Order: sequence, then C-alpha cells, then structure tokens
Amino acid sequence: MSETKVNVLMVGTGEYTTGYVGGTAADSDKGAGVVALTMFDLRRRNKVDRVGMCGVNGKKFPGIRKHMEQNIGNVYSGMDLTCDTFPGDDEVKPNAYVDATRAFQPGDVAVIFTPDDTHYDIAMECVKRGMHVMVTKPIVQTLEHHQALAKAAEEKGVLVAVEVHKRLDPFYADARDRARSGLGNFQYMYAYMSQPKHQLDTFKAWAGKSSDISYYLNSHHVDFSEWTLAGIARPIRVTATGSTGVAHAKGMQTEDSITLTVQWQNLNDKTLGCAVYTSSWVAPKSDVHSQQRFFYMGTRGEISVDQAHRGCTVAADDAPFASVNPLFMKYTPTNGEFAGQGSYGVKSFENFIDACRAINVGTKTPNDYDDGSLATVHTTMQGTAILEAGRMSLDSDGQPMDILYEGGESEPIGIKPHAF
Repeated sequence: MSETKVNVLMVGTGEYTTGYVGGTAADSDKGAGVVALTMFDLRRRNKVDRVGMCGVNGKKFPGIRKHMEQNIGNVYSGMDLTCDTFPGDDEVKPNAYVDATRAFQPGDVAVIFTPDDTHYDIAMECVKRGMHVMVTKPIVQTLEHHQALAKAAEEKGVLVAVEVHKRLDPFYADARDRARSGLGNFQYMYAYMSQPKHQLDTFKAWAGKSSDISYYLNSHHVDFSEWTLAGIARPIRVTATGSTGVAHAKGMQTEDSITLTVQWQNLNDKTLGCAVYTSSWVAPKSDVHSQQRFFYMGTRGEISVDQAHRGCTVAADDAPFASVNPLFMKYTPTNGEFAGQGSYGVKSFENFIDACRAINVGTKTPNDYDDGSLATVHTTMQGTAILEAGRMSLDSDGQPMDILYEGGESEPIGIKPHAF
C-alpha cells in the first residue's frame, strides 16, 4: 500500500477547505484552511496524487489560488499546489460537481465541505461514480437521506464517512474510553459550543435559509454521544428550544442559539439519561474562536473537558491575546516545512485517506471501519435522527419528537411527534 496513492476531489471552496472568505483570509483560527493544506501535504508525503477543487463560482478561483500561494506555498517548503478547478474561472455553475465527479474515477476520493442542504445530492453523485466520500458534519439533514446514502454506499462497495475530528482529539477520545470502561450507565451530559457573531456573515449564504446552528455545531457533541454510547444507550426523544434577536437584527431569519434536550435510554435496564446540547453563533470575540466544553456523568463517575483551553496562551504586539490549540492544527512551520501531521484536524483526513488506500488495494473492506475507528455512514444514524428531530421540534413550537426503533435495535427507523 505504500506505493498506492489516491486522487482527491475537494468539493467546496470556503473557510474549512481554503481559509478564503469574502476575498481574504478567514477571520478565524483557519486562515490557511484545513482540507486543501492537508491534501497538499499528503501529496508531499506520497499518499495523494491528483488534487481537484470544485465550487459554484469559478470567478473566485484566481483569488483562491493567490490566497493559497500566500498562505501555503510561501509558508511551507515542498508544497505542490497544482489543483484542477471546477467550474472554469469565468463560470458560475451550481451543479459543477457533476462535471467534477466525471473527471475522476472509481476508487478516487471526494471530500465535501459545502452548505448542509447540498451534502446529500453531492455525496450521492460521488457514490454513484464509485468514489469514496468524506462529508463534513452533518453528513445529511434527514434520516431518510442518511438511510438512502448508506444503502447506496453498500451497493457500490465504497467507504462513506463523516468528518468529525473531535473523535481524534486525545482529550475527547480518552473521555470516551473512560465513560465506556468505568463510568457505568449514562446519566447526564451538558455540552456547549459557540462561535463569534461574525460567523453569521461568513455563513450568510445559508444561515437560516437551508440550515441552522444546531446542525452546524451541536452535531459535534451529538456525535460524541453516539460514539461514546454505542451499544450502551440510544436516544429516544428530542425537545428543542431556541434564542433569537441578533441574527434577526441582521435580517437573517434564524436562531442565535439552539438547545437540544435529548432523552437517552440505557439498553441493559431501560433506565433513562438526559443530555443537553447548546450551540450558538452570536458569542462575543474572546481568547478563542470557538468555546467548546462538556460535562458527562455516569452512574459510577463523571468527567469534564474544556476543549477550548489547553493551557497554552499566546500574546503578541500585532495580535490579540489568544488561547491556542495546536492539538487541532499546528500551522507554525518547523524548519520551513508543514509540521501539523500529528494534529487531529489533519489526522481526521489522513486516517480516511489511508482507509481508502487500503480498500483500493484489497487489504480492507468498507465494513471493516464500522468498528468505531471511523464515523461511517452506517454507524452515525442516531446523530442525524437527533439533529432532524431537533429541527422538527423547533418548527413545532417545542413539541417533543420521538425517535423510533425496531425492538431493541440501536439503528433508528423514523421520527414522530410525541403523543402525551
């Protein structure tokens, strides 16, 4: 497998892929992007060969190329930034991903970072082409689409997974293992995640139109719960509430913050636990771009994690005081080279690329990764059900929504309003 490379098509040209937002570097902790930088480095390390990038507005590509040259090519040595782009530089084409996938072959890889409501159509197009697919969270917005995508992936024999990098965060991974091995049945969890107000402008093309802050941020800790509680508990009811005001003042019809209260049922004795997930994109600017923390309690112990503060702070004359997290992305070069390979923002993609390489040479099958090592399409349906039920609850003035199962199974089959 050491000689096997994969071709990668990146679908989406925004903050997480390139770090390019509104004609300049993103005003966040991802000014150099994550996806493109990682793929160029994986090419430098002989794991990736051809790289492509697909967006909607090709007129952005000259600016994106200049941005990547300034923030990647001029910063790190040995980076080949050659990249096929779709559509052409003079075109605006919403379905350019169809042309892009046709320029790639079965066994190639697609990495999708686009607005939430586009994930399903783009992922299905790539799966039908026989490509392995990694989609940013949420993988899709409805349980029905999730089930259809899982079926298509099985039929085509390809690997489809969600990019949820917190599974690679050593703090979260250790918390998960501690919860599973020694903290007993699930009792209670509180999770909070936020981003500053200017993110409303970053995401103005879709915020409140095709998705919300719960799909965007609650998806992280919802996935952590599903991963942690696999085989231990299952979500059975979701009630959602929202806060409004800031986005409405900007003319954006969306919630500022969304809280999901989820009832979980322990599988061994039918006892109940409660999880509260809150996300917001109207926080003030602070020492971190994103506040991220949770408290977890089981019947035999508890654990707290503050992912935003790792005990490392930086102060400089030309930048505000900041709590930094090089465990996520290490952008500072070492001896002129990119040195972030150990960061979980990079490992999330590299692990997927390595899995696709192994599948392509026949040493692994897609089903081998349903063991929790990757967040595959087949093992993440509870998360989609929770997020969809949350949106349904909000749209029904807070009415609770029940998640349905067949017997004692853990894979949800539907959602319906709770009958009192």
